[in-house]
Amino acid sequence: MYRNILVPSDIANAGRGKAMVAKAKALRDTGGKITLLNVVESFQGFVMAEIPTSVFEDREKEAAAAIRTLADALGGGFEIAVRTGKPAAEILQAAKDGGVDLIVIASHNPGMQDFFIGSTAARVVRHAHCSVLVDRRPD
Repeated sequence: MYRNILVPSDIANAGRGKAMVAKAKALRDTGGKITLLNVVESFQGFVMAEIPTSVFEDREKEAAAAIRTLADALGGGFEIAVRTGKPAAEILQAAKDGGVDLIVIASHNPGMQDFFIGSTAARVVRHAHCSVLVDRRPD
């Protein structure tokens, strides 16, 4: 069982997030914690320079509100985190910063494009310093 579980969640697919949290609850030790994470994807530096900072602040606020809504719908008792950046890198950094011992992440079934660019879940699996549970359930 695990004491500190990170569940990255795509707020656009709340149903999938609920399934991931159910898995995390089943694997959590008594007294353990679950952190719900949403990553607001950033753009290339040259693009970000042209976009007002308020756009990213608004996206982070919207993501935080959506992830809180998901947490409340699941009964509460979760920590909430929102980060901005590249999803795989931010998930890995959040796991490192938080001393996470399990990441529960959703993934689509891999296609040809994943052999060239790799999915977020694949990058997390390759580089995580903790256990990773990948759920490939179809959306």
